[in-house]
Amino acid sequence: MVTLACVLLPARGCVLCDPSVVDGLKNLVDSYLPQHLPPKDQEDVIKRLESAVREFQELPIDDQTYMGAVDEPTLHKAAWSFLSDLGHLTSSGVKGDVMVKELFWMIQRQKKRFVDHSAQFLKESYCPNKCGLMLQALIWCKACEKQVHACRKSRDCGERHIEVREMEDMILDCDLNWHQASQGLTSYRFYRVWDNETEELLTEREQPILAKPMVGPKDAGNYRCELGTVTNSPATIIYFHVKVLPKETQEEEPQFMPAPENGVPSTLTTALQEPTTLQEPLDPAAMLKIELIWLLLPGLVVVVCSTGAL
Repeated sequence: MVTLACVLLPARGCVLCDPSVVDGLKNLVDSYLPQHLPPKDQEDVIKRLESAVREFQELPIDDQTYMGAVDEPTLHKAAWSFLSDLGHLTSSGVKGDVMVKELFWMIQRQKKRFVDHSAQFLKESYCPNKCGLMLQALIWCKACEKQVHACRKSRDCGERHIEVREMEDMILDCDLNWHQASQGLTSYRFYRVWDNETEELLTEREQPILAKPMVGPKDAGNYRCELGTVTNSPATIIYFHVKVLPKETQEEEPQFMPAPENGVPSTLTTALQEPTTLQEPLDPAAMLKIELIWLLLPGLVVVVCSTGAL
């Protein structure tokens, strides 16, 4: 056990940079092997375990498989996977040769998984930023030391064209997908760039967005966003060209009549469907009686008035 402990400490190899993995292997030698393996076989298994641990340290470093450095989330993921397999082995209670075979088969599988976990740190994709200065905190597996790796590319991240209408909100977004993973970043500064090439600082904030409500023609022009770092040099610079369009006029929408049926407008159809009441003409005798009444009416009035005077 003392020999294994001496090997585990210098023989790192990333997955062993996690102290919980070292403790798990020590517990395997101290508690599990004595109860599940004859004493005469324990020494040989420990030597083979030492060799397997060294293989973790001696994983070949090349452009296509393993770079020798990972970030903390990847290390924690690999350590959890290793301890999970080790826990399944010790909880199964297997003994003797079966236990030895499963132990080393598990270690070989974990080495392959670790290579898969660290594939994102190949040289081709070692710097996920296409522009700007990204500071990555990586763990270098040989010595288990955390160092900041600088991915240096052009700080000029291009120009974005923004169109906004009058009285609407103008939004300038300075965020890039790798900003959250970078170390040593400070704040975003938004500048107004005038035609005479002078600049005016509008705001400095931790959020990558500048929002200006109800813009007008005077807000059209050029802007610049700069993300600072602890070294007082910008990580990224993004330019914005803003065009303010005239306010959109609201035209009155025409009111359409319902589609006619069989080519006849609905109003005409309704009129045709409603019944029309026609008055029948009076017969000549009735008309003659009415005319006589109108002729006798004045004389009747005179008679009544004379009778009243008497």
